[in-house]
Amino acid sequence: MAPPIALPEPFARAVAGLRSVTCRPEIVLEEVGAPQRLAPYAFALSAGVLRDGDEVATGRLILLHDPAGHEAWQGTLRLVTYVTAELEVDLASDPLLPGVGWTWLTDALDAQEARYRAIGGTVTQTLSTRFGELAGPPAAGDIEIRASWTPLSTDLAPHLLGWCTLLASTAGLPPPGVTALPTRRSAGAA
Repeated sequence: MAPPIALPEPFARAVAGLRSVTCRPEIVLEEVGAPQRLAPYAFALSAGVLRDGDEVATGRLILLHDPAGHEAWQGTLRLVTYVTAELEVDLASDPLLPGVGWTWLTDALDAQEARYRAIGGTVTQTLSTRFGELAGPPAAGDIEIRASWTPLSTDLAPHLLGWCTLLASTAGLPPPGVTALPTRRSAGAA
């Protein structure tokens, strides 16, 4: 058996901070394999967001660490995320959606006092309509948020809590402690 590999202390502290967080019950976190080519050290979490038993959003959060630092990162640690969710067509077609999606991320990090720099990313909205042999469900919409930022501390618990808030916002979950009103059914619905 090979001896355990000693991890750099800042990376080990950052991973411990990520592992210490418990998100709200609708968000299921799981440690997954991290990409090995992006940095000498990497750690990744995957998330699924459940609403009424259905998975309505997914995401991945990757921690990268390069002890030598990286000029574009402006530091030695980098968080990278990918979040996607299905949306109602009306919302997915809203031209303001990308700006709103971006503020879901920055507001969530700011609310948790997760200090960062060198943040950047994209928000993509798509509408899909099926035809021919794939015809079936009505038009569908999606949002995809890809972003990365450099945390200013190795305590990444606030960053993960902010990321969980982003997932909840993307999935349309009500804030913790608020109960969503049931959807109104039409008079002819059973």
